[in-house]
Amino acid sequence: MNSLKNTFSDRDLVEAGVDEAGRGCLAGPVCVAAVILPNDIDVPPTIKIRDSKKMTALQRTKSAEWIKTNCLAYSTYMVEVDIIDRVNILQASLWGMTQAVARLDIQPELILIDGPHYHPPDDTEYHCIIKGDGTYLSIAAASIIAKTTRDEYMTNLHNDFPEYGWDKNKAYGTKKHREGIREHGPCLHHRKSFKLT
Repeated sequence: MNSLKNTFSDRDLVEAGVDEAGRGCLAGPVCVAAVILPNDIDVPPTIKIRDSKKMTALQRTKSAEWIKTNCLAYSTYMVEVDIIDRVNILQASLWGMTQAVARLDIQPELILIDGPHYHPPDDTEYHCIIKGDGTYLSIAAASIIAKTTRDEYMTNLHNDFPEYGWDKNKAYGTKKHREGIREHGPCLHHRKSFKLT
């Protein structure tokens, strides 16, 4: 059963939830997603929408498909490694948020951000919410879309760089990943501004 809140406002606004995945990884892009759900959306009991980190890969995949079919709009934006290394991961994530929102097919009237930071490009109302992916459906949905999109991207990259185990660790700093970096060195997808070993 989903116990998250459908909306932040009682003004019947078009609300977009925004979240990112891959911020703490050693390689690959950070992926930001923005999702607009119907305010009166009814999530069936067979679908879980919650913080993506608390879901299995199978649950995330199933939920992502349902979200894409039942949302009003969604978008994703990948911020690549060269930008992360140039401006730092926080600024790269903030840039990705503005890009993901801008790419929505529907203009939101209210933006809900997971976390404490956002750099709005205009005067659209927004709220930064700590642990928002555990509070609001739209942010949790964005969390799921961002995570599944990035995981698929890293799994595909694994085919060209199998020595790092990205099919399993998705470029987080696991023992196998760090051992791969020590043995083979970093590749072009590694974040050189991060401590890699």
